[in-house]
Amino acid sequence: MNILYVCHRFPYPPKRGGKIRPFNMIRHLQAIGHQVSVCSLARSQAEADEAQGIAPHCAAFEIAQVREPSQWARMIVRLPLPVPSSMGYFYSPVLARRVRELHASKRWDLIFVHCSSVAQYVEHVTGVPKILDFGDMDSQKWLEYANYKSFPLSLGYRLEGTKMLWAEKRLARRFDLCTATTRAEWQTLQSYGTGAATDWFPNGVDGGFFHPTDGRYDADTISFIGRMDYYPNQECMARFCKEVWPLLKSRRPGMKLLKAPPLTLSPIDGQPQLSAVLNETPERPGLPMPGGSAAPLPEQLRLEDAKRLARENPVAVANIVKGWVNGEAPA
Repeated sequence: MNILYVCHRFPYPPKRGGKIRPFNMIRHLQAIGHQVSVCSLARSQAEADEAQGIAPHCAAFEIAQVREPSQWARMIVRLPLPVPSSMGYFYSPVLARRVRELHASKRWDLIFVHCSSVAQYVEHVTGVPKILDFGDMDSQKWLEYANYKSFPLSLGYRLEGTKMLWAEKRLARRFDLCTATTRAEWQTLQSYGTGAATDWFPNGVDGGFFHPTDGRYDADTISFIGRMDYYPNQECMARFCKEVWPLLKSRRPGMKLLKAPPLTLSPIDGQPQLSAVLNETPERPGLPMPGGSAAPLPEQLRLEDAKRLARENPVAVANIVKGWVNGEAPA
């Protein structure tokens, strides 16, 4: 099949959650004989240069390079409109034109979109089967953020979440199949009552890659693996260091908390102790087997937490989170 694949972040190199999931799909589809053409954005020349490495994994690719000031302006313009600002952040007139040209240039057997924010490029296309992989239901993420942010940011997140909810319902009706990353996200999608065909499939994690190779085990070590420019991870570690870490240290003074990759940001949400608590360590090479791991908010329990589980060590989470680990919704 000729497959047109549109995603919000260029999926190469696959070094973060928003890139890993689409990359694995593209690589798999191409490997089993389909011809996949990838269309996505790059936010710097360096990212565009790195993206060239996808060539062995697809039939063709299009990169539209955007500048952050322009994308933020597109977000702001949409604030008073019913269109979510997220759609502005991931919109490029250059990419829109290239998608239109590609659609008109050949016969497509399938259009696959990863992330609702780029469904806008093909939502009006008819006559071709279309799949929309929501991944996360972004509306619920923004609405959840509103509970943790102070005014006026809380109002902004609530507004964006509400607009995104409307958009998700509308988009679901315009695609032949809609998917999500977990059963819990799928149940949210089903609850919209759009009548759209829906399903879910997990990210999948290379357990062999993330398993320590030297067999070392440190019972006094806890690891946190995740990007610290992502709010759920920040909130998790701020709360963990404030509420849990002091209790652990009081009982086991020699405990260490490892952060991989290294912490590269200023103090989080008024929690300056984070920089002092976290011992930085590489993403994988030489990372010892810890005695346990810490997991972020349940709504964001995705790839990073699966990595921790792949390490075959205990993961500290709230009871509700179990539904996002094994794919079953909590009772």
